Amino acid sequence: MADIRSGLVSTIIPVRNRPRLVREAIESVLAQEYRPIEVIVCDDESTDDTADVVEAIATQNAGLVTLLRLTHRTQGPAREAGRLVAAGEYIQYLDSDDLLRPRKFAVQVEALRRHPECGVAHGFVAYSHVGDAPSDRPHKWTGHALPTLFPWLLVDRWWTTLSPLYRRSLCDAVGPWSDLKMSEDWEYDGRVGARGTKLVHCAEFVGDQRRHESEPYLTRVTDWNSPARLRDRARFFGLMLEHAFAAGLTPEIPEMQHFSRRVFHGARACAAAGLEAEARACLEWARRAAGPARSRAADFRIWDLMVRTLGARAAGRVAAGGSRLRRGRARTR
Repeated sequence: MADIRSGLVSTIIPVRNRPRLVREAIESVLAQEYRPIEVIVCDDESTDDTADVVEAIATQNAGLVTLLRLTHRTQGPAREAGRLVAAGEYIQYLDSDDLLRPRKFAVQVEALRRHPECGVAHGFVAYSHVGDAPSDRPHKWTGHALPTLFPWLLVDRWWTTLSPLYRRSLCDAVGPWSDLKMSEDWEYDGRVGARGTKLVHCAEFVGDQRRHESEPYLTRVTDWNSPARLRDRARFFGLMLEHAFAAGLTPEIPEMQHFSRRVFHGARACAAAGLEAEARACLEWARRAAGPARSRAADFRIWDLMVRTLGARAAGRVAAGGSRLRRGRARTR
């Protein structure tokens, strides 16, 4: 771990095969009104000229930009490699296709200094396609001054990766990024929320999340119901439930009931794919999230009967077919 420099903001950018977009992301950090800053770009084994582009920027901005050349790690471990060499009192994670607004660090560092009880500052994020003007409406729930991550984190990852600025001490306490292939950022937020971390909201736009098709994503989902994806999703569900319980949440709240239903559907999807161990684990987590009374409801009892009668895989396929039929009917109404 690097020696920590007071006031320094370290921005960590994982990237693979995105020379144009990562250049723009780095430039948005260098354009910050706030100083001191550093940028750590974690190149995840690019096969094009991405690393060379970043190296040239680092040469032009000696002491500000650092390139780490990594073997293929995916998003979470790539971010972790950057975290381990970061020297900042504050940590900013930035996806390589997104941009920061110039006042982000100035506004959020000042907010954290005014609120020593808070571990994270967050603000509005705009959403747009690359080349289009950013929306003037906050994306997702970034316009809401929510005081903590839970319980709302059980409904959605309600902010985006670029929105929060973390205290370094919090990141050290949370620990390493997971090797989940998807939702690793959501799970990381779950660990932040499990600690009861207080948030301070900055009511202005701090960055732009950009949608594009021109350059590849570090992790591209081609089949949401592939066995590998479902295993990852099941693991994510178990981790998030433990984080929610650690935060003191109980099954009675609406957000926990919402999560229970999501995990229940995950159990059925795992069963349909032949992942019986993951299906059983998800069903148990769904029951725990639902609570003693709700876990005896009709949908759980019907599912148990279907598994006993048809077997897990056939029951999962029947349930998936029923869901597709209901969605089709809803679209034709």
